[in-house]
Amino acid sequence: MTKQKLELTWIGKEKRPRLEPRILLEDKEKSYHAKHRVTDNDSFDNRLIFGDNLLALKALEQEFTGKIKCVFIDPPYNTGSAFQHYDDGLEHSIWLGLMRDRLEIIRSLLADDGSLWITIDDNEAHYLKVLCDEVFGRANFLANVVWEKSDSPRMDAQFFSVRHDHLLVFAKDSAKTLWNKLNVSEAPEHYDKITPDGRVYYLKPLRAMGGQGDSRETRPTLYYAMIAPDGTEVYPKRQDGKDGAWRWNKSKVDLENERIEWVNGRNGWSPYYRIYAEKNSQRPPETIWNHGDVGSNRTSKAEVKALFPEQVAFGTPKPEGLLQRVIEIATNPNDLVLDSFAGSGTTGAVAHKMGRRWIMIELGEHCHTHIMPRLQKVIDGEDQGGISKTVNWKGGGGFRYYKLAPSLLEQDRWGQWIINKAYNAEMLAEAACKISGFTYAPSDSQWWKHGYSSENDFIYVTTQNLSAQQLQDLSEEVGSASLLIYCSAFRANGNEFSNLTVKKIPKALLHYCEWGHDDYSLNVANLPMAEKTEELEQTKNVMKPANSAQSDLFSGDLS
Repeated sequence: MTKQKLELTWIGKEKRPRLEPRILLEDKEKSYHAKHRVTDNDSFDNRLIFGDNLLALKALEQEFTGKIKCVFIDPPYNTGSAFQHYDDGLEHSIWLGLMRDRLEIIRSLLADDGSLWITIDDNEAHYLKVLCDEVFGRANFLANVVWEKSDSPRMDAQFFSVRHDHLLVFAKDSAKTLWNKLNVSEAPEHYDKITPDGRVYYLKPLRAMGGQGDSRETRPTLYYAMIAPDGTEVYPKRQDGKDGAWRWNKSKVDLENERIEWVNGRNGWSPYYRIYAEKNSQRPPETIWNHGDVGSNRTSKAEVKALFPEQVAFGTPKPEGLLQRVIEIATNPNDLVLDSFAGSGTTGAVAHKMGRRWIMIELGEHCHTHIMPRLQKVIDGEDQGGISKTVNWKGGGGFRYYKLAPSLLEQDRWGQWIINKAYNAEMLAEAACKISGFTYAPSDSQWWKHGYSSENDFIYVTTQNLSAQQLQDLSEEVGSASLLIYCSAFRANGNEFSNLTVKKIPKALLHYCEWGHDDYSLNVANLPMAEKTEELEQTKNVMKPANSAQSDLFSGDLS
């Protein structure tokens, strides 16, 4: 019997954007670095990218596929607040499609031992889990962590006072994922006793607590008398009154005598042994994270408010303690962390303080009003809130600010596709390399080498009209290698030279992707059902612009 594959379905699932792999342009005036090196481990090549996060993820794909150790994202929760004019089924389907498109690229960016962490609430958590199962494989689901986001109940709740969010965790390949255990400085609550010299411990009965197997007959060497403090002999008894067994043999009792403690209870003396709490012990992470350990929404708002006391309160940032725990578990120093819904910049700030390299993507204007000033304070050592004191943060390092280049092709007044006027020769060569799958690496010695796909396969990009003689000269210089040439036009038979492949631009590029599409965020005004609201709006005689939560819903504004 063939096993049927179960998949989540939704309206428009078959529609996939044909993304243009844009180049990234550094704005050096917005990049920021410490004035001097603070430690030998300072990282200066972190990246803050301003632009649509789906296009930005695509832009990272060529360079960073298989290199990201940890992705943390806090996507819009799709609570309905931005969809008051639309059918629930439609907005739910659009949300799933937009998440799917991003998750597929994120998976390709992850290292084989990398992991994805997604915060989400009950509104979409269970659909998102199934969607991630489809993209990552059910075998790579690691946990649904419950984070206590609220430190107090909402007394005005109609049904339940919701105090948690979900943190869905998936591995790229669970068989290759190795995680760090958590350092535990304080003993668990059941370690309720302490020795005179300050050692914390709890007691466990020395009598074996099993069933029929723990009997005098089956374990005769563990049946013997122990001497109680009052001198009486005590033999192990089972709960049914029959002769039982001790956990330890006589030799271990003599060896571990310091750990044995007698308790005089209702049925007389019983020996117990001490289990001491280890100092700085390590434990695997658990699936319930209390606000007292990692912070709450109130904590995070206070952290951001302390950094920007004059700014309007930022939506729902995540506390630094929450990100610290994720990064502590999933990464090691110098690993690469990605957040494509950067929001207020918590991920980058925490990763920076913890000695990890990072990439953040943000489209909202708070990239400039919140994230950049926040990171500058971190780099200058002025941010002593959040986890700074815990990790003894003193500042250092830096980041490079990038923005997405505009679409390589644009339409002229007659609707014909032409090279975007914003592109210079260098940008054109880099973009053509990226779109065609070549690595952009212009040679200092050979002018026609703009990039390569192998050690013997190169690309040359020019806006010139190449003559037959120019192509002949190129063919001779290329020799036994092969060269792809993009040019505006050429006056020769393109198949005349066996080592040259000559193509006209922009015509040769048109089939690669969809051009001129700059916004893949969920802008309600652009949705297919927008026209259905026009009558409603006309009756009000008011045209309301989409608010920031609507227009930038998939750019990370709400994270």
